[in-house]
Amino acid sequence: MSNVLVVAEQQHGVLRSASLNAISLGRALVAANGGGTLTALLVGHELGSAAAELARYPVDQVLTVDHPALAAYLAETHAPVVAAVAQQLAAEQVAATATSTGKDLLPRVAALLDAGMASEIAAVVGPRRFKRPMLAGNAIGLVEVLTSRVVVTGRQTEWPAAQPSAAAAPITATAVPPGPALGAEVLGLAQLPSERPELTEARVVVTGGRGMGSGENFKHLGALADVLGGALGATRAACDAGMVPNDLQVGQTGKVVAPELYLAVGVSGAIQHLAGMKSSRVIVAINKNAEAPIFQVADYGLVAKWEDTIEDLTTKLRALRSA
Repeated sequence: MSNVLVVAEQQHGVLRSASLNAISLGRALVAANGGGTLTALLVGHELGSAAAELARYPVDQVLTVDHPALAAYLAETHAPVVAAVAQQLAAEQVAATATSTGKDLLPRVAALLDAGMASEIAAVVGPRRFKRPMLAGNAIGLVEVLTSRVVVTGRQTEWPAAQPSAAAAPITATAVPPGPALGAEVLGLAQLPSERPELTEARVVVTGGRGMGSGENFKHLGALADVLGGALGATRAACDAGMVPNDLQVGQTGKVVAPELYLAVGVSGAIQHLAGMKSSRVIVAINKNAEAPIFQVADYGLVAKWEDTIEDLTTKLRALRSA
């Protein structure tokens, strides 16, 4: 029996879907310990709506730390709050999804708690033993944390989103004053306006590689993504070449996605890219090179130039949707 603390995420008072994957990870940790209490924590400002939604999922309780100084995420101010709550609850395990926030926050929490950490785990073997992908996903390592308190992040694509439970969990506000920002300050948040879904949360992802030739050509993929109601992605090579912004990068050093449909256009299929998308349910590849590695993981492949296929595909899909 143990207490498990899951750090949920919210943005502008809206619960992020990655929190549901973290709950599934938390439940697995509770089961590995033979039972216990699962607490979900929200840190920020004006958390009422997000907390109410979080309480609908299978957690034993929801704790909120609401303070104006915590409105903008900053690891320097949020990590001490999470660590303090973990100590108050005597939580033996602290978990979160390995999003950009989770990767930034949890290592600091582990340091403050003097706890060992396992990152991007894919399975829970025991209370302190975990499986995680290594070598760009080509090997699965078994890691063991030897400290009494354990901090983990879970790879989002390996943990299903939790489903709503029959009864809502109690919500409790706890007062943990934010610590000093240690010289850090949020000056502003630059966001690219987009009506498309978040890349890591989209059911469909259309990704272009360096084979697209130029950033201007990505507008054709954007049109296809819009018809499918999906998100637009890119390989590291395309991002490094300045074709598209870096926040579209999918791969080992970018975002890890596992949509229901992944459409790779002009993508060669380098091992670093495959590590970020090969868990997708259905993979479709379009590439003029029949020997491209992407075809080794694709469920469906078309050897053709994107210029000869994308416009026609988009037109036919648009006609089907309007029929």
